[in-house]
Amino acid sequence: MSANKQVVEDFFAAVNERRIEDWPKYMADDVVDHNKVIFGEEDRPGAAFEAFRQQLEAFGAGGMFPQQLIAEGDTVVARLLVRGTHTGYHPRMPEPTGRSCEVEQIWILTLRDGKISELRAVSDRLGMFLQLGWDWPAAG
Repeated sequence: MSANKQVVEDFFAAVNERRIEDWPKYMADDVVDHNKVIFGEEDRPGAAFEAFRQQLEAFGAGGMFPQQLIAEGDTVVARLLVRGTHTGYHPRMPEPTGRSCEVEQIWILTLRDGKISELRAVSDRLGMFLQLGWDWPAAG
C-alpha cells in the first residue's frame, strides 16, 4: 500500500475509534474542507477538525469504512461505506431521531507532507435524510 493510502486508512481508523487526539497525525492543521463535513462548518482552514468531532457526537454508533482506496501522486480517492445512528445534536436536526443510516460516499483527499491537506466529498445525502427521517432542506 502506498504511503498516502496508509495515511488515509489510518485517519479513518482514528475517526472510527474516536481517537481525536491522533487526528493531527493525519490531517494538516490548515486542512481545507471544500464540501464541509457538517452543516454550518466554519469556512476557514482547519475547521474540519471540529466538524468531524461534531459529526461523531451526532452519530454515536457507526463509522466511515473504506471499501476502496485509489492513489495517484498526492491524491487518494476513497469509496466509503458510512454508517451511523442519530443519537446526538446535529445542526440539521437538533433532536436525535434514534434512527440509523448507511450510505456510500466518495472522498478525494489531497496530501501534503504526509498529511491530508484538502478534502472533497460526494455523499448520498438524500438517502441519509430519508433513512433518518429528516426533512429535506427547502431551496432558497
